Amino acid sequence: MDSVKSEIAATAARMVIEEGLEWGPAKRRAVKQLGLNSRSPLPDNDLMEEAVREYIELFCADTQPGELAALRRLALTWMERLAPFRPYLGGAVWRGTATRLSDIYIQLFCDDPKSAEIALIDHGVDYEARTITGFNGETVDALSLSSVSPELGEAIGVHLMIHDHDDVRGALKPDTRGRPPRGDAAAVRALLQDSAP
Repeated sequence: MDSVKSEIAATAARMVIEEGLEWGPAKRRAVKQLGLNSRSPLPDNDLMEEAVREYIELFCADTQPGELAALRRLALTWMERLAPFRPYLGGAVWRGTATRLSDIYIQLFCDDPKSAEIALIDHGVDYEARTITGFNGETVDALSLSSVSPELGEAIGVHLMIHDHDDVRGALKPDTRGRPPRGDAAAVRALLQDSAP
C-alpha cells in the first residue's frame, strides 16, 4: 500500500514540477496515468512534499533556487503593495518547492472583504474574482491576476485569497511537522536573505 502511495507521489511530483499542476490534480492524474483504481488511497501532503523535494534535487537543483527566489521577490512586491490587508504568503513559494511554473498564493486578512478588491480596481489591476476552498475548508473569495516577473521574463499567476481579519490566528497554526504554513512579509524577506549567495 505504501509503495503504491509512493509511486503516485513520485509521478505526481513530476507533473507538479514539469507542468505546474497543483498537488490535488497531480495526484488524481498520477492515479489515472499509472492505471490504478480511481479509489486508490492518495499520498498525504507530507509524502507529496517529500517527493517534490526529491524531484527538485534530482532534476532541477541548478535552476530551482533561482526561480524560487524570483517568485519570492515577486510575492514580496505584491505583499508590500497589499500591506494594509495583512498579507501572508503560502503554498509552494512559501514552502520552497516552487519553480517558474508555480503560482503565488497570498492570503489577505481584511476587516472589509471588498477592500482588497477596491484597492486593485483603484490601481487599475486586471483580475478575475472567483470562489475557492480556504485553508479551513470553507469557501473564500479569491482575486486572481497575472504579474510579470522581470527576473523570469514571464507572467506568473498571483492568487489573493480574502479572509476575515479574525481568521489570522487559525492561519498561523503549525503544520504536522511544526512549521508555519505561511509567512508575513518579514518572514519572506528573511527567507530571501537566508538563500542569498
